[in-house]
Amino acid sequence: MNHSLRRVFAAILMLAAAQASWAQTPKTVLLEELTWTEVRDQVAAGKTTIIIPIGGTEQSGPGIAVGKHNARAAWLAQHIAEQLGNALVAPVVSYAPEQGHAKFPGTISVPDGAFEQILTAAAQSFAAHGFKNVVFLGDHGGYQSDVKQVVAQLNKAWAGKAAKAFVPPTYYQASSDGFAQLLRQRGFRDDEIGTHAGLADTSLQLAVAPQMVRMDKLKGGPKLGAADGVYGGDPRRSSAALGQAGIDAIVAQTVDAIRKDTAGR
Repeated sequence: MNHSLRRVFAAILMLAAAQASWAQTPKTVLLEELTWTEVRDQVAAGKTTIIIPIGGTEQSGPGIAVGKHNARAAWLAQHIAEQLGNALVAPVVSYAPEQGHAKFPGTISVPDGAFEQILTAAAQSFAAHGFKNVVFLGDHGGYQSDVKQVVAQLNKAWAGKAAKAFVPPTYYQASSDGFAQLLRQRGFRDDEIGTHAGLADTSLQLAVAPQMVRMDKLKGGPKLGAADGVYGGDPRRSSAALGQAGIDAIVAQTVDAIRKDTAGR
């Protein structure tokens, strides 16, 4: 084979390889990483569950960055979807009602009505494009009632239609009371575990996004309180290992709950 023929043959191989790579659907469950045609094809192939992770931008004491809930909700939703096998993940809803933390710089709070409208409009968009199961996973306790109200209103409007909305209580329960109970079983006290920015909260964040935690400031400083944005806990003994135990439970329990909710759909 002469030099010219080799070059032609190499060019043909390169073109064929490029076309093959273009034809492959990316191995991702993240909606925002797909083209519209890839979304269409995945829905047609059976990925008819869409997870809408809800975060929020709020203070979490001097030891955790304000995007805590956004990073955690995104990480958990991705891993839950991967285990489900028939789900995609919408972009995180990062603006939420946060009035209780509004005095702390960096917190972004929106009215409940605006928040509910965003969730409703997103769900309606997904239903219009063929998703049958719209699953909301809210990472912050303050808006759980808002999400439940949105789900109830959507299901009333969708009565007799293919789409249905869900808000599995297991997700938030596993990350709050459930994780607290796990920590108690390991010998930690309630005044360490806390309800916001304490040992539980900080450990979960260390497991999913350690770059957002300032452990050097926490371990070397005094016990923090409400004035610092830490409610009822002490994060100084937090660890990624503790957080991983919580993360594993949240993912496993939520996957089971979603499968039960959507069985036969």
